[in-house]
Amino acid sequence: MADPIDFYFDFSSPYAYLLSERIDELAARYERKVHWHPILLGIVFKATGSAPLTLQNPAKAAYSLADFARSARFMGIPYRHPSQFPLATQAAARSYYWLHSQDCALARRFAHAAFRALYVDDRDISSPETVLDIAAGLGVDREQLATALQSPELKAHLKYEVDQAMQVGVFGSPYVIIDGEGFFGADRLPQIEKWLATGGF
Repeated sequence: MADPIDFYFDFSSPYAYLLSERIDELAARYERKVHWHPILLGIVFKATGSAPLTLQNPAKAAYSLADFARSARFMGIPYRHPSQFPLATQAAARSYYWLHSQDCALARRFAHAAFRALYVDDRDISSPETVLDIAAGLGVDREQLATALQSPELKAHLKYEVDQAMQVGVFGSPYVIIDGEGFFGADRLPQIEKWLATGGF
């Protein structure tokens, strides 16, 4: 089997949510696996001198808000822009990595549930309590996860993942790497599919 696809994302990225709803299905058609890597855009933006699209300037903010919803309609994916945006996602990212260390499939279900909680149900996933509720709804032991979220080891692991992402060139979300080739944005999905189908172009 060919090398896995690396999918870097922040839960606070609408375009990452859209790509998350399609990337696994697309990869499976070409017998590829996807490694999901939650990161923190705040740290990436600080290192690169960038900022969220909706905070850069009024024109770009207005366009971005319209395009989030339009892109979702185009892709046939439910979307409601969160009332709190952008927002911190440390608790969700740490939860993913803790779950992934035990059960990869469960971690993937959690990631989908967290994305949908934010972009469909308008739940505040910056709140650890909300994140714990989402995980508990999937059968995760709430108290064990709550304890893990405060552990220095899990905090250090997330920092390591963010550092590693920047080392391979990740500067935003979503960012996909296939065979060493980087693709930025949900709108690169057709290029990603052609790359998988042809082995590169």
